[in-house]
Amino acid sequence: MRILLILLFPVSLFSQPILTKYEQTHAKETPTYSEIISWWKMMDDRFATIKMQSMGPTDAGFPLHLVLVSNDGDFDMASLHRKNKRIILINNGIHPGEPDGIDASMLLVRDIAVRKTKLPDNVVLAIIPVYNIGGCLNRSAWYRADQNGPDQFGSRGNSQNLDLNRDFIKCDSKEARSFAAIFHQCDPDVFIDNHVSNGADYQHIMTLLATQYNKLGGIMGDYLHQEFEPGLYILMKKKGYDLVPYVDFAGNTPDAGLTAYFDGPRYSSGYATLWHSFAFVPETHMLKPYDQRVKATYAFMQTAIEFTAVHSAAIKQLRLEGKAAALTQTSFPVSWKLDTTRHEQVLFKGYEAGQKNSEVSGLPRLYYDRSKPYEKQLPYYNFYTPKTIIEKPVAYIIPQGWWKVIDLLKINKVQMITLPKDTSIQVEVYHIEDYKTWPRQYEMHHPNTEVKVSTSKQVMKFRKGDYYIPVTQVANRFLVTVLEPQSDDSYFAWNYFDAILGRKEGFSSYAFEDTAAQYLNGHPDIKKQLEERRASDTAFARSASAQLDFVYRNSPYFEPDYLRYPVYRVVR
Repeated sequence: MRILLILLFPVSLFSQPILTKYEQTHAKETPTYSEIISWWKMMDDRFATIKMQSMGPTDAGFPLHLVLVSNDGDFDMASLHRKNKRIILINNGIHPGEPDGIDASMLLVRDIAVRKTKLPDNVVLAIIPVYNIGGCLNRSAWYRADQNGPDQFGSRGNSQNLDLNRDFIKCDSKEARSFAAIFHQCDPDVFIDNHVSNGADYQHIMTLLATQYNKLGGIMGDYLHQEFEPGLYILMKKKGYDLVPYVDFAGNTPDAGLTAYFDGPRYSSGYATLWHSFAFVPETHMLKPYDQRVKATYAFMQTAIEFTAVHSAAIKQLRLEGKAAALTQTSFPVSWKLDTTRHEQVLFKGYEAGQKNSEVSGLPRLYYDRSKPYEKQLPYYNFYTPKTIIEKPVAYIIPQGWWKVIDLLKINKVQMITLPKDTSIQVEVYHIEDYKTWPRQYEMHHPNTEVKVSTSKQVMKFRKGDYYIPVTQVANRFLVTVLEPQSDDSYFAWNYFDAILGRKEGFSSYAFEDTAAQYLNGHPDIKKQLEERRASDTAFARSASAQLDFVYRNSPYFEPDYLRYPVYRVVR
């Protein structure tokens, strides 16, 4: 009955205008969490083209919501894909102190619902109204000291005080796990994560961080760089907005140029890259008035919709080809470096910077003089080259004891087979030879970096129930990224396998002396290595404990699991 009434009386049934808190307060305030959800529930009740769904849990104890906007009232993702709809997934409030997207999405969908603006029939919107619910509940007027409005907003940290835009791979939060389910259900063609930028002062209301095109790679990377991103710039220019890439200066001043942000898969846009989606992070400028920022975010989402609708066939085909290429691709880059020998040019509209004495310290301080705007072409360093390339295996095998990793693969829809019986299989085995660990915590971890491995082939015994993961699936790129220890954002980098980095077994020197002597008598090759080491290393020759440990490490008594990476590669 609700749908019938709305179809018969689409707008005139409701004489009262639909206003958001942003509008009611003349762009001074952004809604609280309860006001956000109540507003979207009202829209769900009022319009047959809008549906809000409760999705997975969050650390805040509230469910993550997903709002679907579909002109034909079809909200089944499988059906929408069959109908050749392009899905645009929009994430808001990952940092609730940056609420521009929360308000802009409400305004955009309201305007679509009342037919003030049009949603093309070949596009469906999937909107997360607020992602970081815990941060949204933690409101204050004092967060983000440099930001120009609104009056109050949420905090950056979630209910575990995590920065959720560092959590898409490691999944320490329930939000990240629920997001993965949403992402794979939507399989978005385009992903938008709305943010607010900080840093230097400049004239641009919005900057744009797009998925780094070399990392996206292949025909999708070429299209993003040559067609999609330039197309967004052109359409935004027609709306009165001069976009510029996310402002990250290559040096201390703008004259050194801009550097493309390295969006690894810990970030939302880098995560989307692993699944062959075009991803964008629009960042409005914190010093601009709130109404300007919300309007710019609204305009960007409109622009993304327009471009996607017009180029629907190309976007679909490119994604299909990208997924197909991943099935047969034999090698994957897992770490990257910026090529500083190559750059493009971008038009940057800034303000002259200078030095003056600080009223706080009396010492020189940086300031930007808004009475002296300028425009100049700056070098933009936006070319990354692979630092480490991995030849993909036929399959990975992970023993079932590493269930935390298995769970992360499952939420990302990785296809796996459990071994039906105890089995011996020849595999390629990594040993961790060296690594660096961050000395201070970063998002509840001490990441491992600069990882060096050695490789050997062994016949390993696996148990019934261990996981065999064929690398012949759409998830290939994801699998190589998270399971290869040298990857920038691998599960090894995020400490999921740190238990192998510490020895669990040892020996008592006085007891092992006789065993070691007997072992050397039966293994002249090891005895020769010991003698050669003594002859070449005087410190070693003077240390009885070091020599005893040498024998232990080269004997079958030494624990095999120490530094042996427990993800095994089937290579033939």
